[in-house]
Amino acid sequence: MGIQDIIEGKKQWRAHVTRVKALPPDYQIVYKEIQRYLFKVGPVDLADGRLLPGIVDFFEEGVAAGKGVVELIGTDVAAFSDDLVKDSRTYADVYQQSMRDK
Repeated sequence: MGIQDIIEGKKQWRAHVTRVKALPPDYQIVYKEIQRYLFKVGPVDLADGRLLPGIVDFFEEGVAAGKGVVELIGTDVAAFSDDLVKDSRTYADVYQQSMRDK
């Protein structure tokens, strides 16, 4: 990863954060909870940069449709987040596999 990649990554992250800040407050709160949960659970492919912007896209569509965030995802943020990454390998999976291999 070169310096240009790092600079580009920062630009993309700042643009992403700007999009999140443009959401209504209730959407922002739920997004931050989802983000915190996903960073803790640690899907391995989170770093590829598609999951979090996809959530913002989904939320922007919900706002445009006039729906509340609870109407979109339900009342259980963790269950919604788990459903997003149900087919993804997590760092816990990688760790468990490495322990089995030993």
